[in-house]
Amino acid sequence: MELDIFSDVVCPWCFIGKRRLEAALSDRPQSDLLVRWRAFQLNPDMPAEGMDRQAYLERKFGGAENAQRLYNQIGTVGAEVGIDFAFDRIRRTPNTVNAHRLIRLGAHHDREDAVVERLFRAYFLEGGDIGDPGLLSELAGDAGLDAQEAARFLAGDEERTAVETEDFSGRQAGITGVPTFIVNRRHAVPGAQPPEVLYKLFDLGREGAQAAQA
Repeated sequence: MELDIFSDVVCPWCFIGKRRLEAALSDRPQSDLLVRWRAFQLNPDMPAEGMDRQAYLERKFGGAENAQRLYNQIGTVGAEVGIDFAFDRIRRTPNTVNAHRLIRLGAHHDREDAVVERLFRAYFLEGGDIGDPGLLSELAGDAGLDAQEAARFLAGDEERTAVETEDFSGRQAGITGVPTFIVNRRHAVPGAQPPEVLYKLFDLGREGAQAAQA
């Protein structure tokens, strides 16, 4: 069974969705589940160098106060799944193309989930600028990749077209928000769904596979 997760590493609900997926898989293991993290940019028009956080909050939410109300809600939900969001530490909102490229490099070395996890933690818990290639290389090393290989990879353009194409294909398929979970490229649910909803999604995937085999 295949699970594709369209996600962005600057999306707090995607971090929450990852924790809820982990809880679902802990309670109901899916031994044959292949998980793939798919690229989606919450801010596709973000400059390559990123943007000052306060300027971003003004543009996206109309100011820090409006953003804080939203973040308070997210923080409450995050605490329920063990995430201690530190939004106040974030100083820049990055362009995430290179972060998505690094996730793809991680997938080539069977470290995809580890890279995704390290990126989420670096951004939301540590306030790191995950658009900075130097920091991304360090995070790659933390996630079990070769940091020097990651630095060379990020200095080039490998996988950039794949990331941009994946983002575009998701939008063409009707995805407007993340996370979005898709089983067997057929059954999809948007949002950071609780485990109970994910159980049903897994069941749909298995029923569909069994029907196809019959």
